[in-house]
Amino acid sequence: MARALGLDFGTTNSVLALADSAGTTHSLPFTSPAGTTDTMRTALAYMKQGRSTQDLVVEAGQAAIRLFIDHPGDCRFLQSIKTFAASAAFQATTVFARRQQFEDLMETFLRRLEAYAGDAWPNEISRLVVGRPVRFAGSNPDEALAIERYQAALSRFGFPAIHYVYEPVAAAYWFAQSLTRDATVLVADFGGGTTDYSLIRFERHAGALRAIPIGHSGVGIAGDHFDYRLIDNLVSPEIGKGSQFRSFGKLLDLPASYFASFGRWNQLSIFKTTREFQDLKSLIRHATEPDKLQLFVDLIDYDEGYPLYQAISATKMALSQADEAEFSFAPLGDAGRKTVRRPDFETWIADDLARIEGALDEVLDTTKTAPEGVDKVFLTGGTSFVPAVRDIFARRFDAGRIESGGELLSIAHGLALIGESGDVERWAA
Repeated sequence: MARALGLDFGTTNSVLALADSAGTTHSLPFTSPAGTTDTMRTALAYMKQGRSTQDLVVEAGQAAIRLFIDHPGDCRFLQSIKTFAASAAFQATTVFARRQQFEDLMETFLRRLEAYAGDAWPNEISRLVVGRPVRFAGSNPDEALAIERYQAALSRFGFPAIHYVYEPVAAAYWFAQSLTRDATVLVADFGGGTTDYSLIRFERHAGALRAIPIGHSGVGIAGDHFDYRLIDNLVSPEIGKGSQFRSFGKLLDLPASYFASFGRWNQLSIFKTTREFQDLKSLIRHATEPDKLQLFVDLIDYDEGYPLYQAISATKMALSQADEAEFSFAPLGDAGRKTVRRPDFETWIADDLARIEGALDEVLDTTKTAPEGVDKVFLTGGTSFVPAVRDIFARRFDAGRIESGGELLSIAHGLALIGESGDVERWAA
């Protein structure tokens, strides 16, 4: 009987894995209207089924995206829910006149996964092991608040025990199963919203894997920030960034906060419901470039956030393979077709790269570990494919010591394995 369930609740994707006493793990399969998969996009879509706001169609993952694309005007779409976990400023959002707090959104998302899993969802488990970042995303993240919200959502499922483990520790534990000799392992986990490092010594005694945690560090920067830099440089100038509006005979700059909101594609569905968005609409008639500002409003009103994300993501991925890539986003018209050079992209993300490297320095410096003292470097997460990110490690560690893999599954499977290890408390954050 499967006993331990590992939950990787990710900014971009989420995975659930089961482990049994034999040390075997497998991902839960999810069958939704969008098909069957073992990873689920961390997204929700709500649509009214009738006149009552109590009767809602709710989908998650790719099914949520499909519902949103098929019914853009009638659907409320929420994505990257995790980015709000540690934000004291985020109290709730309104979905069809119903107030939804973070814990409500997290519960709803997991309830859909439970439904999609069907008979594969375990009837009995001894413990749930949940991944958490070393540093939560946000400008001023409240770690205690985030864990409080996680606990409030997860306690509604009646799990006998809930444990929290740093995500890179789980990835390290998964990676360590393949080690053939004792090793000091540095894991760099690049998620959608955070970059986390864990340094762990793994040793085998009488066939049993023993781990000695050495240190952790992290920063609330990862792939979503790179997306933001692309949007800020390719899209924001076309929708009014840098322009002005008239007020009482004076020319004033449009508030930068509008464009920060637009650049964070995962927050557009929240921005659409704010007073700030209503204020933005009122500025169109006073703007020096009203057509650009109207385009901004249209992109929000017509829910172009996800299509924009797809276009930006495709450009970023292409830049990992080539020195140039084409950005194409039809709603911008002619301004939505641009050639992007990798050196320009790397200039735009330079500050983010510096902070990611700074967190690496932190874990090495605080543990007094020289690069030569690291036997293996394990890179996981989609952002690890960005050449400028890989260069950070290539400059410090021999190529033969750097490995990657398990970009979507390593954390959940590591969590499940820790849950069956017999000493889960020692791993808990």
